[in-house]
Amino acid sequence: MAKVCWPYFDPEYENFSTRINPPRVSVDNISCRDCTLIKVDSVNKPGILLEVVQILTDLDLIITKAYISSDGGWFMDVFHVTDQQGQKITDHKTIDYIEKALGPNGHTKDGVKTWPGKRVGVHSIGDHTAIELIGRDRPGLLSEISAVLANLHFNVVAAEVWTHNRRIACVVYVNDKTTNHAVDDPNRLSVMEEQLKNVLPVCEDDKEVGRTSFSMGFTHVDRRLHQMFFADRDYEGGGVTTEVDYPPSFKPKITVERCEDKGYLVIDVRCKDRAKLMFDIVCTLTDMQYIVFHATISSDAPYASQEYYIRHVDGCTLDTEAEKDRVIKCLEAAIQRRISEGLSLELCAKDRVGLLSEVTRILRENGLTVTRAGVTTVGEQAVTVFYVRDASGKPVDMTTIEALRKEIGHTIKLNVKKVPVSAKAPEAKTSFFFGNLLERFF
Repeated sequence: MAKVCWPYFDPEYENFSTRINPPRVSVDNISCRDCTLIKVDSVNKPGILLEVVQILTDLDLIITKAYISSDGGWFMDVFHVTDQQGQKITDHKTIDYIEKALGPNGHTKDGVKTWPGKRVGVHSIGDHTAIELIGRDRPGLLSEISAVLANLHFNVVAAEVWTHNRRIACVVYVNDKTTNHAVDDPNRLSVMEEQLKNVLPVCEDDKEVGRTSFSMGFTHVDRRLHQMFFADRDYEGGGVTTEVDYPPSFKPKITVERCEDKGYLVIDVRCKDRAKLMFDIVCTLTDMQYIVFHATISSDAPYASQEYYIRHVDGCTLDTEAEKDRVIKCLEAAIQRRISEGLSLELCAKDRVGLLSEVTRILRENGLTVTRAGVTTVGEQAVTVFYVRDASGKPVDMTTIEALRKEIGHTIKLNVKKVPVSAKAPEAKTSFFFGNLLERFF
């Protein structure tokens, strides 16, 4: 394995250099006719690219192009971004937040937690306990998980659920029904953990049942879900990357080559464009302990092309075919975890304990399988989005939808939306975002 020697940097010198050369951020709406240019110059440090991309994607901005350069001690990025409607970023509140979050005083807990209208993991919505679950997926599992929480008198404040390669991972934020505070009673948590483990099935090739963990702190939900799946090795799916049969043109095409002159590994990704694609790729490369030195990102709807020049944190580049194959599989999994086809159901109702359990039970009884879900609470309103498909894999027909409307009743607002699969309608500008839906309630 080839190895590149790295110079020694004193950590104190690095902090001193940051104080002397604070990050410079500019938001430019003049240079480009159809997008906003966000330029970031700062001292280079581990994980800085992921921090920047994470902030932009948390604002539900669409990155149409990007140019990354961080060779040596300096980090220089240019992002071409739009809002979800393809327009420039003109909202002064959003621009001010970008400049502060990416500037000298950015990346602090207080700065992140005070941004309004974002889901758990980006800001505080009150005291809560975070529950992380991962295990073998099956029809009705989400309904059983939410029923356990309801029976134990826990209120689901927010949640995000992903499924991939017949595995399910979810981060659920709950508080006590009576006090509306985090649950810190070890006995109650122990009972909850035991009951949740009972509903998480055992995989045929697993050595243990699904895993449960608790946390009183904050986490970035999307980042954590990627980490959970990666640790669970969901990318080793025996060739079954997804249960949905996508057209060949939508499947990611990933190549890995060596750049002999500079000692880089060059990763080329071509796939259908969608929201948060760059975040998912950079997040996975970071979790795999790779550093991105240069990158070029472009989107020619409905497809995206992304090229990364990387090295491992120890300065090594890949020589073995096995390691290259692992990188390809991990990136394929990262891209496909967030893909949803079929119908999305957006539900809005007054928040109450057991609401999620009731809705997921109705979905299960009508033969629908949840492939991805998001729950958030804004004031007294609970906003839930389910991506669903027929349990047999067939498209959901309108008869089932009408049955759902009748059973849900008038207390829950239901909006049915088809997730686009046509190449004429790029997913990145038409799929669902929590940020958009939350704005309706402010």
